[in-house]
Amino acid sequence: MKTASKAVDYLRMIRFSHTIFALPFALASVVLVSRNHTLNVHSVLWIIVAMAGARSFAMGFNRLADASIDSRNKRTAMREIPKGVISRKEAGFFVIVSGAVFVFSAAMLSGDCFLLSFPVLGILSLYSYTKRFTWLAHIFLGFAIGLAPMAVWVALTGSLSWKIGVLCAALLTYIAGFDILYACQDADFDTAEGLYSIPSVFGIKKALIISRIMHCISIGALAGLYWLFALSPVYLVFTGIIAMLFVIEHSLVNPDDLSRINLAFFHVNSVISVMVFVAVFSGEMLRGVI
Repeated sequence: MKTASKAVDYLRMIRFSHTIFALPFALASVVLVSRNHTLNVHSVLWIIVAMAGARSFAMGFNRLADASIDSRNKRTAMREIPKGVISRKEAGFFVIVSGAVFVFSAAMLSGDCFLLSFPVLGILSLYSYTKRFTWLAHIFLGFAIGLAPMAVWVALTGSLSWKIGVLCAALLTYIAGFDILYACQDADFDTAEGLYSIPSVFGIKKALIISRIMHCISIGALAGLYWLFALSPVYLVFTGIIAMLFVIEHSLVNPDDLSRINLAFFHVNSVISVMVFVAVFSGEMLRGVI
């Protein structure tokens, strides 16, 4: 029971359930690759393991790097490391193991993936320090996570594709947009601590506008995939639904009432990411049929 309880603590520390934000985009890339390349279960499974390892590494590293900051923030003081549920040593070991899982998974995909896994870990690590010197931290987070569709493409085809880069752009702006929303909760704290975020630098009202712009770009990029990959018109129907979900997300938050940010962040965003996969899967499977 103690081991199971500890495992739950680790999963809570890295918010493992939030893997759903990026994984559907990676799986959407798998679907698009399948059009011209034969896939095998082995490769897809290693991609999923690599995604889990990379995200666990990134979140664990972030929690470790921000432990002292989190302990001073009322909103985050009850996280596992500041609270003492998980020690810094334990968190460090978890990060090392997660990184090793990612590197091993990459090696199982190809030699090139193995070599590329190290700079990817570097990029994921750097994010944790960006808010100490730039308000572009949200964009960098989007960039780091937005590499996932391209990484999948490289892993399965051994080549780069500018077309899949459009899906990366959709993921980048999707992540950056809702990270800006989430950061609104800490605008005053970030200002007091000398940390950089779009809400603390530009104010919450402008931050919400910037977040909306990011999500408009995300929708535009998703819509562009319809023509780039000649998907079924059904894809556009789902893209329209995703656009409506973004509208709902932003309607939940306003400068004078941030109480529903968690509802927008955790629930609506989870649905949006899943809908992206459903859109691409349906658009590809029904191509030439509907």
